[in-house]
Amino acid sequence: MDDLQKYVLELPLANEALFALIGATAGAVAVSEKYWQVQGLNGARIRVLVEIAKQGGSILPSLLAERIAVTKANISLLLTPLEKDGYITRAAHAQDGRKTVISLTEAGKRILMEQLPGNREAVAAVMNRLDEPELKLLLELLNKLSRG
Repeated sequence: MDDLQKYVLELPLANEALFALIGATAGAVAVSEKYWQVQGLNGARIRVLVEIAKQGGSILPSLLAERIAVTKANISLLLTPLEKDGYITRAAHAQDGRKTVISLTEAGKRILMEQLPGNREAVAAVMNRLDEPELKLLLELLNKLSRG
């Protein structure tokens, strides 16, 4: 084994843990994405609708971009097909006409109510490999990592 191969194969524990986390996350995300594809939907667009719903049904595009960790320029790429499909509307902000407010339509609310339960079941099939105390510990550890 040469030095480079040894270096990339013999990982420090922190790196090994990171790559295991990435692999496990990718597997769970793939299950969720497959669910959306089978339904003829796009997971990223559903995530946008969910985030709007979390904010009470309306949100500024800049806040939405921040919440789903995309650039303000990319948020438009996600919003345009959702508007075309009738899941959202864009309107001028009531107090500041220079701003736009994104709102869920009844069709947007309906698609979430119809499809989220099935997606939750698909994700649970992966995550329920852990029992409840393990899931709570995992959540605690991930929150600790997120806090920096």
